[in-house]
Amino acid sequence: MIGFYNYTVILTYIGLASSLAGIYLSMGGKHITSAVVALMISGLCDMFDGKVARTRKRNDDEKRFGIQIDSLCDLICFGFLPAAIGYAIGMREVYHIAVMIFFTLAAVIRLAYFNVMEESRQAKTNEVRREYEGLPVTSVALILPLFYSFRKDMGILFPDIYAFLLLAIGIAFITRFRLKKPKMKTMLAFIGVGALELIWLIYKVKSSK
Repeated sequence: MIGFYNYTVILTYIGLASSLAGIYLSMGGKHITSAVVALMISGLCDMFDGKVARTRKRNDDEKRFGIQIDSLCDLICFGFLPAAIGYAIGMREVYHIAVMIFFTLAAVIRLAYFNVMEESRQAKTNEVRREYEGLPVTSVALILPLFYSFRKDMGILFPDIYAFLLLAIGIAFITRFRLKKPKMKTMLAFIGVGALELIWLIYKVKSSK
């Protein structure tokens, strides 16, 4: 069979499956909250898939495959699903569609650039990456769910504000600035923040009924 099959890609594939489910759930506009939760699950998977991959000794082809498969899955999880959620919540105007296109395109550019630079970096050193350039696409898994939890409070303005947020995040994807890669303690803190966001999201959904 074509491809490389080992446990190092399992979390990446689980994250992809979660986001695909989120896309399907968002299509009818009835299960948008579930789609947002799917985005959060994908973010959790992405947070640890690299660490899992480094537990196994891989040859150069396996490493390159890992880089490519991770970015391809990230594009769907964090480049397309947020736009699909935007469409589901009412982003139907021409300028909304333009923003969604820009957001996904910015994610594509960032991920392709990362692939090139990461492959070049790994050819020179075996050290773990210590910083990011630009805003990582995974960040939307924390930013958007918190924002979405205030959907009812924003009323009819929510699609426009969501569009502005996607625009700002898309710009941050391709803006040249350095961001220190989080260590394990910070990652665990992110998980805690995500758990609190999930609890808050469920509370907001129930209180709005």
